Amino acid sequence: MSGRPRSIDRDKVLDAAESVVAESGAAGLSFGAVAKAAGITRGGVQYCFGTRENLIRAMVSRWGDTFEADVHEGLGPDPSPQAVIRGHIRANLAQVTADFARSAMMMTAILQSPDQVAETKAWYDARLSDLDPQNPQDRASAVAFLASEGIFYLKSFGLIGLPEATWKALAADIMRLAGASPDSLKDGDTPPADPS
Repeated sequence: MSGRPRSIDRDKVLDAAESVVAESGAAGLSFGAVAKAAGITRGGVQYCFGTRENLIRAMVSRWGDTFEADVHEGLGPDPSPQAVIRGHIRANLAQVTADFARSAMMMTAILQSPDQVAETKAWYDARLSDLDPQNPQDRASAVAFLASEGIFYLKSFGLIGLPEATWKALAADIMRLAGASPDSLKDGDTPPADPS
């Protein structure tokens, strides 16, 4: 039998951390709880991430990387700022119910960390920085972006419920405002109606 330590799958640990936050909230996120959920030792979790803050940072980073991949899907190697905004809006509107729950969990974790809040603010500032406030279409793109973010946050925290037809109409209007055809939304690329 070898004395070599088992390698730890960071993604498995991050999945476990997400499940802990989903069940217990951000306050329940501890190395012990994550270790139990991942089926490894507390020391293994600490070895992977060092601190709880680093664990949260890794969770948020993975969530952000996945979202960025969705934003840039099909945009090509050098998209215009307007194309990135439209990709962001499409990604927001394409969220499914499970994604909203995961997003709410990540946002709760972000708000518990001043460093994460600062990084998130910088990310939002950068997303809009290439739009020219003197250009009417760029301003319209910014308004569409903010509208899609509003839908995203309201749905993530379960603060709004509208019929599916209303969501589809709003999504089409937001896409038009961003300078894209509503037809650029694929089937299913609208926030789902609440089941209630």
